[in-house]
Amino acid sequence: MDSQSLRQQQELFFRSGKTKDIDFRLEALQKLRNSIKENETKIMEALKADLNKSDFESYTTEIGIVLEEIRFVMKNLRSWAQPQKVKTPVTHIGSSSYLYPEPYGVALIIAPWNYPFQLAIAPLIGALAAGNCAVIKPSELTPMTSEILEKLITEQFPSEYISVMQGGVETSQALLAEKFDYIFFTGSVQVGKIVMEAAAKHLTPVTLELGGKSPCIVHEDANIKLAAKRIAWGKFLNAGQTCVAPDYLYVHKQVKAEFLAYLEAAVNELYGETPLNNPNFTRIVSERHFQRLERYLKNGDVRAGGQINKKELKIAPTVLTNITWDDPVMQEEIFGPVLPVLEYDQLTEVIEGIQNHPNPLALYLFTENVQVQNQILGHISFGGGCINDTVYHLSSPYLPFGGVGSSGTGAYHGKGSFDTFSHYKSILKQTTKFDIPFRYPNIKNGLKKIKYFLK
Repeated sequence: MDSQSLRQQQELFFRSGKTKDIDFRLEALQKLRNSIKENETKIMEALKADLNKSDFESYTTEIGIVLEEIRFVMKNLRSWAQPQKVKTPVTHIGSSSYLYPEPYGVALIIAPWNYPFQLAIAPLIGALAAGNCAVIKPSELTPMTSEILEKLITEQFPSEYISVMQGGVETSQALLAEKFDYIFFTGSVQVGKIVMEAAAKHLTPVTLELGGKSPCIVHEDANIKLAAKRIAWGKFLNAGQTCVAPDYLYVHKQVKAEFLAYLEAAVNELYGETPLNNPNFTRIVSERHFQRLERYLKNGDVRAGGQINKKELKIAPTVLTNITWDDPVMQEEIFGPVLPVLEYDQLTEVIEGIQNHPNPLALYLFTENVQVQNQILGHISFGGGCINDTVYHLSSPYLPFGGVGSSGTGAYHGKGSFDTFSHYKSILKQTTKFDIPFRYPNIKNGLKKIKYFLK
C-alpha cells in the first residue's frame, strides 16, 4: 500500500472514533506489551545482527525500558485522559473551566537506527495512549530490527490503526509529502530540518528529537573514580551511538591526570583490555559512519584506545587529549566511541565555550558543590541531563525528555508522551442562572464600572 492510501485509510479509521475509547487504548497497549514479551528473543537476535548488541544491552536499553513505559502509561492513562478542571478568575464568576485532552489523529513516527526498537516503540506508546492512529517508518540501516518490528505490529494490529512502512529515503520523502496530523522524528539535525520544512507545508505540529554535542564537566571537587566509571558507561554504551552520550569532556586541570587514569581503568573494567575482542561490544552501524569516526582518531593525541577493526566495523573506546575547539572532532556530534577531552581552570571558560555553540541535547556535571551546580544550570541552556551521572535521566517516566533549540523541540516519556500526542481543548462552562451585565455595551457608566471590576 502506498503512503497516500495508508494515510487515508488511517484517517477514516480515526474518524470512526474507536481509538478515542479508553478501553480500546488500554487493550492496544496490553497487546503491544504482550507481543514484545513474546518476541523478546527475536528482538534481541535482530539487534545482535544489526548492531552486535549484547542481550543485556538490548534488554536494558531497548526492550525493558519500553515494557516499563507501557506499564507506567497503562497505570495512569485513565486519569490523564479525564478532563482537567482548572481555576476560573473572579471576572468569570458562575462559570467553570476545563482542559479536554484529545488525539491529533494520524501520527507519523520516523525512527532512527541507533536504538531502532526503543525509539520506534516509545513514541508509539504515547501516540496510542493519546488515542491516535500511527504509521512507523523504521531505519533502513537496521533491516533485521525493522523486519521484526513490522512483523510484531502486523500480527497484532490492523494496518488502518497501526502500520510499519519500510524503505529508504524515498519512502520517508513520500510519507513527508502527505498531510499527517502529527510528526514525531528522531534523528540528526540535518534531517530534522527537512522534516520540519515538510511539516510546515501542511502546518503539521512536530516533535523533533535531535542531538548535538552534549558536554560533560568534571569539576575539581568531583568523586573522580565514580565519575570516571559513570562517564565510561554513558559514553561507550552502544559504542557511543547514543544521542545523549557525553560528546566531549571538560575536566578541571587539577584533577585531569587522576581522572584520565581512572577513566582508562573503568573502560578496561567494563569492556576488557581488548574491547575489539569482546564479542558483546557494539559495532558501528555502517561503513560510512565508520570512516567518519576513523578520521577523528587523527585529532589530538590518543590517550587510550584507538584500535579499529574495519572488517567488523568496530572501534575501541578511545580517549583523545590535547584537543581544542578548532579540531574536526569538535565540529559536529561524534556519535561513536571517541571521547575528546578539554581542560579548564575557571568555570567561566566552560560556560563560555558551551554557550558559543548550539544548545546541546544533554549536559552532565560532576561536582559536590551546590553553587557550581546552580551556576551551570542557570547559565547554560540544554535539553536535560544529570548531576553526578550520565544518561540515566532518560529512563525516568517523570522526566520529560527532549531538546531545546538546535537539539530539538518537544519532549516525551511518561505523561510527557501523552501530552505530546494530545491537543488540550480549553472549555468554559458558563452558568445560565444569572448574567454579568458589565460586558454589554449598553450598560450605564459601563467604562467606569468595568474599570472598577477589572482593577
